[in-house]
Amino acid sequence: MEIYVVQPNDTIYSIAAKYNVSPKKLIQDNQLDYPNRLVTGQTIVIVYPKQTYIVKPGDSLESIARENNVSFMQLLRNNPFLSNTTIKPGDVLTISYNTSGTMDTNGYIYPYVDRNIYKKTLPSLTYITIYNYRTTGEGGIISYYDDTEVVQLAREYGTIPLFMATTLSAQGEPDTEAVYSLLLNETYFNNFVNNSIELMKQKGYLGLNIVFNYMNQGSLQLYLDVVVKLNEKLAQNNFLLFLTINPDTRYVDDQVVFERIDYSVFEDKITNITFLPLIWGTNYGPPLPINSFKCLSTFVEYVTSIMSADKIIVGNTLISYDWPLPYVPGVTYANSLSINSSLRLAMEEGSTIQFDEISQSPYFNYTNNSTEHIVWTVDARSIQALVDVIREYKLEGAGFWNLMIYAAQLWLVINSQFDVNKFIPNIFDS
Repeated sequence: MEIYVVQPNDTIYSIAAKYNVSPKKLIQDNQLDYPNRLVTGQTIVIVYPKQTYIVKPGDSLESIARENNVSFMQLLRNNPFLSNTTIKPGDVLTISYNTSGTMDTNGYIYPYVDRNIYKKTLPSLTYITIYNYRTTGEGGIISYYDDTEVVQLAREYGTIPLFMATTLSAQGEPDTEAVYSLLLNETYFNNFVNNSIELMKQKGYLGLNIVFNYMNQGSLQLYLDVVVKLNEKLAQNNFLLFLTINPDTRYVDDQVVFERIDYSVFEDKITNITFLPLIWGTNYGPPLPINSFKCLSTFVEYVTSIMSADKIIVGNTLISYDWPLPYVPGVTYANSLSINSSLRLAMEEGSTIQFDEISQSPYFNYTNNSTEHIVWTVDARSIQALVDVIREYKLEGAGFWNLMIYAAQLWLVINSQFDVNKFIPNIFDS
């Protein structure tokens, strides 16, 4: 796998010739919406399959999987276009890559995810955390959408569906009063546990992923008490328990700082912990990279010194932010864009995408109605930086918030280097 950065005057044809691959393959693999209008600085991922197969008359995916001694799910994972396309003679399918390890993957979605995007993504996911419920301070559960179909589809694709437990609103608005009400009132907490288990059984979830946003070393014992009780109740009902923690890492005087919380106290009570920045909609903070490789690697160095690496998943937020400049605290705010939308914006504005080496993050500038803007985003290099941390520290896997838009380059980077773990059967290989 190689990541190419588009240079001035490049075309999809010149890049394909440089790497001795077909333009059609580059376009299909990278899901390029505008292959004839490449943006200087954007990334193109070039993958080199270990084995390919040319479809013959009479072939089916089942027969191709059997002939090549691979699972149906592997075919779907390595050829995401198959989720909504019928094969025909002459099609070239990727059977396998030269992978060098396995990993768990955990994605986060809302139940209204586009079903075609969802079906493309599920073959590459070990777990799917579904954000659909808000816990009240009295332990009640507020539901936003009907999640029946997304839970069922996850199980059909061999992906473990996780019930996301949080007091955050659908827009990510915090409710600290509800958090401490649940932490301090045993009756309310028991209401939350019983209501969650009832919903999980009703809907077909296989585990619970609880989000901790406000934990610090001083409140650690309160959170530990919650996890101990949750673990006992869930285990009695054969449910898995996961944690998602949004670590507060930041730069102060060119140093990465964060509170050194003893996360090891959770280790024997959960399946794993995902450390992941959860970011929503509007951002009132200063213009900064979406994900910071420097912050992540420094944090992971600490957390692996206190707990087992095979309990740790780390992740990236897949979003872009567009800030008007100059930034004025309390006044200026950034609007969110999808990664695909930000690339289209760069194309429309004739911008050149720059790259910050410290954070391993792309950004670009443009001017609209005399106002300068800066857009920070994510590309294949950001994902590879995450992969490098996972490899270096031998972590369990990667998590991604959120997967409402199909990120072709994300899965090219992951699937060309790792075999994604699947722990439950799927309907295709049964």
